[in-house]
Amino acid sequence: MTGTDVREAVTRAHQEEWARVVASLTRRFGDLDIAEEAAAEAFATAVQRWPDDGVPPNPGAWLTTTAVRKAIDRIRRESKRDDKHREARMVHDDGPPEPAGAVDDDRLRLIFTCCHPALAAQTRVALTLRMVGGLTVPEIARAFLVADTAMERRITRAKAKIKAARIPYRVPSAEDLPARVSGVLAVLYLVFNEGYLASGPGTDPVRADLTTEAIRLTRLIRALLPGDGEAAGLLALMLLTEARRPARVSAGGELVPLAEQDRGAWDATLIAEGHRLVRERLAAAAGGVAPGRYQILAAINAVHTSARDMRDTDWSQVVALYDQLVRLDASPVIALNRAIAVAEVDGPEVAMASVDRLADELAGYHAYHATRADLLRRLRRGREARAAYDRAIELAGNTAETAYLARRRDQLR
Repeated sequence: MTGTDVREAVTRAHQEEWARVVASLTRRFGDLDIAEEAAAEAFATAVQRWPDDGVPPNPGAWLTTTAVRKAIDRIRRESKRDDKHREARMVHDDGPPEPAGAVDDDRLRLIFTCCHPALAAQTRVALTLRMVGGLTVPEIARAFLVADTAMERRITRAKAKIKAARIPYRVPSAEDLPARVSGVLAVLYLVFNEGYLASGPGTDPVRADLTTEAIRLTRLIRALLPGDGEAAGLLALMLLTEARRPARVSAGGELVPLAEQDRGAWDATLIAEGHRLVRERLAAAAGGVAPGRYQILAAINAVHTSARDMRDTDWSQVVALYDQLVRLDASPVIALNRAIAVAEVDGPEVAMASVDRLADELAGYHAYHATRADLLRRLRRGREARAAYDRAIELAGNTAETAYLARRRDQLR
């Protein structure tokens, strides 16, 4: 087996098993630092040993066992007391299992642990993306539009606060779940987005392992809280977005925008389930229950996936839904997405005025420059469009998206 083969095998195991290993170690040892570092050491050991020994039949079990040993070794080294009973329990782990409580899935339980209310909202999301999603610090930093160093400090402080405050690692009770669910849904949404358009330069453009896991965990949240509209809305949003994945990247590895996708390749089963959830939430809204952010985003995606052709899209309805969303979330990214829809209703010049107002807030966001480039192209301002494409390519981390932007730039006259 070559070194490349081993690295690919370890990468696949990392994507599939990182959260499982970290969750298992966190529950056993009650320390995020120990869990993360032992998991990292286990993966490093795999890179060293698998070329000679071969990839084991069950890579996940091998990684978990190795990580447990690494954690025990570290605790023994750092322990200042000769606690034979504690050491024996670490080695044999023959104590009674922890009650499952309201959540019986290790990775979902770890998400709720990281989303403890003692941490700031954005810190909860960042920490969980790292510990549960297995995303790198640069990937998380791009999701938050901040520098890598700033994100590294944020995650480090979060783990230090958990340790200093002795925040317990335990399953939240059923009555605690509603208060925690908002942060959990935010995490799952970002994990899904990273999978659907991966930002890492060395990763596949679409990471099905992340989108599949995010959907699986969101289904569990939906089952735990069947009356939570945002849980249903997020599940619908994920399903309607995931349905388009087969048409998302061309055979040549280039991103295919919505207008050019083969709609016959979309997953009709996922679309049907997503539409059903959206209709349920629309019925609730008709009964006086105001929709939340994810429900509106799901409704926007329902409009797109209802159209047989791009020309059949009800863009006025999309703009109206974005108007509703802006009242809940006035973020510059939402404003940018609204401008894209406005361009289809009122033309690129009107949309351009809205986009230009976002220059200061989104200067480091590749999608801002890609949107400007497309609008400038439609306005026949070729030189400015080329400069905007160049900046978008410079900032984009997804290989398929970079290939698409480069082709569009090179088509300019």
